[in-house]
Amino acid sequence: MKANITDADKNYMQLALKLAARGQGWVEPNPMVGAIIVRNKTIVGRGWHRRFGGPHAEIEALRQAGAKARGATLYVTLEPCCHTGKTGPCTQAIIEAGIQRVVAAMMDPYPQVRGRGFATLRRAGVKVLVGVGQAQARKLNGPFIKRVTTGQPYVIAKWAQTLDGCVADRRNQSRWISSAASRRHVHLLRARVDAIIVGIGTALADDPVLTARLPHPEKPLRIATRVIMDRECQLPLTCRLVRTATRIPVLLLHGKQLKPGTLARRRRLLQAGVKMLAIDVDSHGHLNLRRALKELGRRGMTNVLVEGGPRLMASLLEAHLANEIHVYIAPVILGDTQARHAVEGQIARRLTHARPGEIIAMQRFGPDMHIVLRPPPSLPPVT
Repeated sequence: MKANITDADKNYMQLALKLAARGQGWVEPNPMVGAIIVRNKTIVGRGWHRRFGGPHAEIEALRQAGAKARGATLYVTLEPCCHTGKTGPCTQAIIEAGIQRVVAAMMDPYPQVRGRGFATLRRAGVKVLVGVGQAQARKLNGPFIKRVTTGQPYVIAKWAQTLDGCVADRRNQSRWISSAASRRHVHLLRARVDAIIVGIGTALADDPVLTARLPHPEKPLRIATRVIMDRECQLPLTCRLVRTATRIPVLLLHGKQLKPGTLARRRRLLQAGVKMLAIDVDSHGHLNLRRALKELGRRGMTNVLVEGGPRLMASLLEAHLANEIHVYIAPVILGDTQARHAVEGQIARRLTHARPGEIIAMQRFGPDMHIVLRPPPSLPPVT
């Protein structure tokens, strides 16, 4: 099959992948998809999935191509759907348009599609080639693939630190370690996720709003749910999260066994508009993060951003639940042994036991360095 892949196939698929990426922040929980229609070495149609619930990439490209689609090749970054959801099946539209050949980057892991789209096209006499640009397509839709195959969202951990690894001073003050340029980038990151998660310690110390405030209104803006890991419902009624809960969703995750005083606080928070979800507690007395992520995935959340604090970060990394780590490093040194550090847990007690992650991106924002790290697939046991 791979022998049939031409340089032209690769080049057109690259264009389709670039189109697909335009949907980031707009289409979730659906995947990002791009499509190109080529007839006689000329592009006659382009499309991408622009917004959740809107036309799929193939439909947009077919509309643009019109009658020129007959006898053409369709390049698409994901297997065309063959079921009716918010839109009709793309396979039927492709067949009716007279597309002769479909080149796809990858199979759709969604159970209602997963190979059935390709089978439908082949039964109708359409030639199908799969695997062109597959690695890039899988990377692009890593969050979608993870949610569909595991039931959990793609987890991005993020923090800002000093050069010596501090995220707050001894008074638990962290404003502002990072520069204005870094903070603008964080808002772009927030704008493409479904949920922003913090522990109750961070909520109490910083009184954050946890919203995406963007300078450019044309950028994708998702209204992310603010998720608070708060076993005993300590979130104050006067904090900014609660005061904005009727306009921007707040979901508080608490333990299943609550004391009478905690139950009263829970009722008051519910009356203020905060949504509640009971979660199992692990053997250490902490909310079960894996169960929490499963619940968020069940609610259709594809990308979540964990912003702290240090103990929540440790729990996340110890459980191997982070897919990416974004670190903003400011060129300042605090030099205080009583300051808060980015990760406060027991991931490894010896340097020889610490496993390196993979740096996948580095860039500058003002004076700060931004590093994107893929954590190691597994962490060593604590000894």
